[in-house]
Amino acid sequence: MTRRTGRQPITNGTDTKVRTPRPIDLFKGWPNPTLLPPQQLNNASANILSDPNNMDVLFYGPDEGYGPLREEIAKWLSSFYQPREPISSGRICISGGASQNLACILQTFTDPIYTRNVWMVAPTYYLACRIFADAGFDNRMKAVPEDAEGIDLEYLEGALRESEKRALRENNTIPKLKAPKPWRKIFKHIIYAVPTFANPSGRIMSLSHRRRLVRMAREYDALIVTDDVYDMLQWSSDPTKGSRRMDRAVMPRIVDIDRELDGGPTDDYGNAVSNGSFSKIVAPGCRTGWAEGTEALAYGLSQTGSSRSGGAPSHLVASFIYQMLASGTLQRHIFEELQPAYSRRYHRIMRAIEKHLLPLGLTMPQADKDVAGGYFVWLTLPGSLNSTTIYKRALAEENLTIISGPKFKVQGDEENVATRFESDLRLCYAWDELDVLEEGVVRLARVIKREMNESAEGENCEKY
Repeated sequence: MTRRTGRQPITNGTDTKVRTPRPIDLFKGWPNPTLLPPQQLNNASANILSDPNNMDVLFYGPDEGYGPLREEIAKWLSSFYQPREPISSGRICISGGASQNLACILQTFTDPIYTRNVWMVAPTYYLACRIFADAGFDNRMKAVPEDAEGIDLEYLEGALRESEKRALRENNTIPKLKAPKPWRKIFKHIIYAVPTFANPSGRIMSLSHRRRLVRMAREYDALIVTDDVYDMLQWSSDPTKGSRRMDRAVMPRIVDIDRELDGGPTDDYGNAVSNGSFSKIVAPGCRTGWAEGTEALAYGLSQTGSSRSGGAPSHLVASFIYQMLASGTLQRHIFEELQPAYSRRYHRIMRAIEKHLLPLGLTMPQADKDVAGGYFVWLTLPGSLNSTTIYKRALAEENLTIISGPKFKVQGDEENVATRFESDLRLCYAWDELDVLEEGVVRLARVIKREMNESAEGENCEKY
């Protein structure tokens, strides 16, 4: 069988060349360079460094991070999430970005033996797996499937129950490697999720599921770690409503629910921590983020050895971001530049998907939600089509880079039949240029059509 490609021959006399189409990247989960704010960062840094009273930002900082930034983050999050009570700066710990912060959470609040498992909502942000493995959880990361409301809680509760039974059989009842410290608690379980505009599925976990998850975490002594890095990148999913400022969260965070539900946390540390980052809303190179939890948890996190030794992560850049928040520059950047820009990109790729892919039988989760956001679209192929095959063909035949579903399995739990994702793929509309997003979808549609036609031809040949 001859495999056809999307490359066009160019004939010049007796010479025939194959014209390779411009590469299109719908894989890379980075912001497009035009969406970064170098001038705003430059102005902020100039304001900080030109004032001799700010010389402290060039020295080691406090364990919890740059104090003025913690205060501004607390006010900013209070305005956006609207919790019952304003967020205090004591609930905030500055980090060196979401990935570094996840590692610090594990260093401080888990024991590689006593902490039974890391439960990861799957499909998952696959690069988190190595962070968990480095913390001693190889072969103890477990996938929890998504359902229509964002997490299969029945599946999770059954798995937690079995894990506890196993711990009792093995007499795993006290921390084995981590000595008691006055600033920390060792949790029995870690639950990891991206509840709003999930990477990769784009799902929004429902409010009822968030509440039930908090109650479950309290019952099983689990710490819920949520990456809340896309929450402010939101817009109407209806393109006819136009671009409008969306400065209130679509859903309360799980850390807010833990703070308020049933009278609040059951102990000083609570059962949830929100992992925030400026990578998606300022620039990835800032390597600055924050964690929010109870004041005891935030302080305990600040006592992680690397933070204590280093004297506050990202201390200098934290002062620049403080200036951007205090002046309102960052808020304007998010609501007046990023939200409209990503909304245009989202609606451009969605129109293309509706025109070129859905007629082929592909489907999407939660396509009927009123609010969209984040960076990604998750698609399921029809029939027996394999996303890894589609990924390889798209790259070879159309110079199109995408990522196939199996990449989002949980490492060490790949044989879990509920979380294989062999028919799924993810598209990112954040990185490549706006004017090539539809062309990327058209190329993908060509690959899928060819694969469908060749599969049908193969089935017909087998009949004879």
